[in-house]
Amino acid sequence: MSESEEIKKKVVDQLYWDNRVDSTDISVEVHNGIVKLHGKVPNYNAKGAASADARTIKGVTAVENDIKVEFAPSTFVPSDSEIKSNIESLFRLNYTLDAKDLNISVTAGVATLEGSVDAFWKRKRAEEIASDANGVIDVINKITIVPTKNFLDKDIAEDIIDAITRNLSVNVSNVDVAVENGKVIFKGSVKDWNAYNAAMDAARYTAGVIDIDDNLVIESM
Repeated sequence: MSESEEIKKKVVDQLYWDNRVDSTDISVEVHNGIVKLHGKVPNYNAKGAASADARTIKGVTAVENDIKVEFAPSTFVPSDSEIKSNIESLFRLNYTLDAKDLNISVTAGVATLEGSVDAFWKRKRAEEIASDANGVIDVINKITIVPTKNFLDKDIAEDIIDAITRNLSVNVSNVDVAVENGKVIFKGSVKDWNAYNAAMDAARYTAGVIDIDDNLVIESM
């Protein structure tokens, strides 16, 4: 069995095991460590879970997720206006997210988020919350980051490097971090997806970050 075939088998087994994902209609392709997912799932969260499952497999260096969300015929699908109302309610219930400056529109089940928040991690959190609303098939995140105070790029970069250094998963000598006007630019390589996530989290949760340009490479294992 070739390396690609072995990776494919493990990804398929992982998808089949994960109770969040109905893998009946998912097909998997693997080429040079890149996993491509096709097919359909019954909800948006299952699509995200499929990507996460693929990244747990040793040897996977990238995941391309082309899975479509198609609700089962018996599933009640709310109208776009109902989906919008549901997302607004979820935003109000989440005390960590100040959603007063966010705007939501929904077209054919696709939720578009616009407006601003004061921290980068809140942008991602808003997307996660919206994806939990019944009837959502995709989320387009156009939220911008507007920090409540000014941060020096040098200080942002130092905070990110310090956070990476504290994490044993990442060899900081292999990761280059630059910051330009609040935008973090990552270059270099990490050993696996755990190290990748640790590096990305170091940027996501650092004050003053408004965007991330991710050029990190997962090393072949």
